[in-house]
Amino acid sequence: MGIPIVWCYWLVSLTIVTLASAYIVKYFRNFGFAALVAFYTVYLAASQIMAVRIIKFDLGFYTFFAPAAVFIYPFIAQAIDMINEVYGREMTHLAIVIAFITQLLLVTFIFMVNNLPVAPFFRFDDAWQNIFKLGIRITAASWIAFLISQNIDAYIFAWLKKRYEKNIVLRSVTSDIIDLTFDSIIFITIAFYGVMPIMPLIKGQIVTKNIIGFLDTPWFILYKKIIQKGSRKPEDLKSFEKIHQIV
Repeated sequence: MGIPIVWCYWLVSLTIVTLASAYIVKYFRNFGFAALVAFYTVYLAASQIMAVRIIKFDLGFYTFFAPAAVFIYPFIAQAIDMINEVYGREMTHLAIVIAFITQLLLVTFIFMVNNLPVAPFFRFDDAWQNIFKLGIRITAASWIAFLISQNIDAYIFAWLKKRYEKNIVLRSVTSDIIDLTFDSIIFITIAFYGVMPIMPLIKGQIVTKNIIGFLDTPWFILYKKIIQKGSRKPEDLKSFEKIHQIV
């Protein structure tokens, strides 16, 4: 029951966010960047919390172990590709900076709450502290992996788009594979070295992330087709160009 329902949640949520993103970007281009960055930062925060839990990922012929956040990472990779596809590499780097600042705030809030005196009747403080002490290390690992892998993704995606503009699958899949692979190696090594066996986790995360990352490619194609269909309003384009020049 567990695995099928997880995939149902995954498919439904990815479909909803893809359609919502495409609709906002197509009809409200001036607000599309803000909407995509909002989704992007939510995914990042969720992935850091979920990364604490290690799960078994059964492919049928082989079993891997990886942080539960593997189900969220493809959302992150897709969001950055959505931004890059419409708003370009410079705005993508801006999105990465904004998202990084939100993660700094997240860890600050965790530190703040962990240092507050606990109520005498709250019986779960030890569990809370154990989870979020590890969460702080995971957050630090996530920062480093995030800054390296996401900027690599932005460069590769933009480079491929410039040279192979019509090949949507090539730039989406290639940038995601490189991004998710680098992220896995860097993140697992920093987050779990000396705490858990890292090689099984690295292998598991690389395989599962890239499988799930590949599976979300049709949704990126759907996003591209929706935003391409029909013409945009001239006033929306002029307004966005002004915003881009200011940034």
